[in-house]
Amino acid sequence: MLFYAFRRVAVTRLSRLASRTETYWDDSLVDLLTRTHFLFLIVVALFIGSLMLALPDTLRRGLFAAAAIALVVQAGIWLNNFIVFWLKRDLVHRKEKDPASVATVTAAAFVGRLVLWSVVTLLILENLGVDVTALVAGLGIGGVAVALAVQNILGDIFASLSIVLDKPFAVGDFLIVGDLLGSVEHVGLKTTRLRSLSGEQLVFSNADLLGSRIHNYGRMYERRVVFNIGVTYQTYRDKLRLIPSLIRETIEELDKVRFDRSHFKGYGDFALTFETVYYVLSPDYTLYMDIQEAINLRIHEHFEREGIGFAYPTQTLFIEKTSNQLGAVIQ
Repeated sequence: MLFYAFRRVAVTRLSRLASRTETYWDDSLVDLLTRTHFLFLIVVALFIGSLMLALPDTLRRGLFAAAAIALVVQAGIWLNNFIVFWLKRDLVHRKEKDPASVATVTAAAFVGRLVLWSVVTLLILENLGVDVTALVAGLGIGGVAVALAVQNILGDIFASLSIVLDKPFAVGDFLIVGDLLGSVEHVGLKTTRLRSLSGEQLVFSNADLLGSRIHNYGRMYERRVVFNIGVTYQTYRDKLRLIPSLIRETIEELDKVRFDRSHFKGYGDFALTFETVYYVLSPDYTLYMDIQEAINLRIHEHFEREGIGFAYPTQTLFIEKTSNQLGAVIQ
């Protein structure tokens, strides 16, 4: 009862104190005290009380083992909840500042919790009198057989570790994998999930994903744009010399754009072709389309003012009359 009363008083006082501070360490301490199981307090109290009694050695060893197991399990619960508490608080900041590290931290937390409960299980078995050394050796031999049986799953797991460590993409990146495309929603131990533009979820196994050619538009810092314009063959030569400067002037008037070049590229089947290259100083696709639309409208306005005609597929048929003379056929 004293232990229980102490826990309640400590949780109440620390909760009030934690609400006044900006750090989260005191919040973590309150969470750990709240996770202290009442059964653990009973076992510890019974063990302390048994120290005042003259008990048989067998019973005393049993009480000691029960107290040790209770302490190990409670310590596992504390550490597990500390990892979960720390992970939730850390992911909130990482999603805003460094989305690429979210998968790394999640995988590290999973591995940490797996190791923690493995150690707790071994300590419990040791206190129960099980030969842990022989058990670990047996698990090692069995682990080889299991690994051969589930090698595809293990391949995906190791591929997820490669994704976590190498970081070819992160949650929120827009990927094109083959003929499929979408934004990364989740990077798991076996699969990676993308949300396509049409709304459905795309699920890739991690091994297949790493074996594919991935276009990661989430790492794009600027967008290179190449477009062609064709004018008719009847365009005057002075107008042809004027077109690159008109296009350059059009592009340089816009914001967030860097002009690269514009040239008379060549003679097409039905048009004189001009090739233009510029850079949009942002990866935003909507911004790129807005800029391209503005460029197209301004070029149309300039060409209309200068009397330059856009080319389109045409065919010209030339008819020539000739005089045919009939000749005798000599056999």
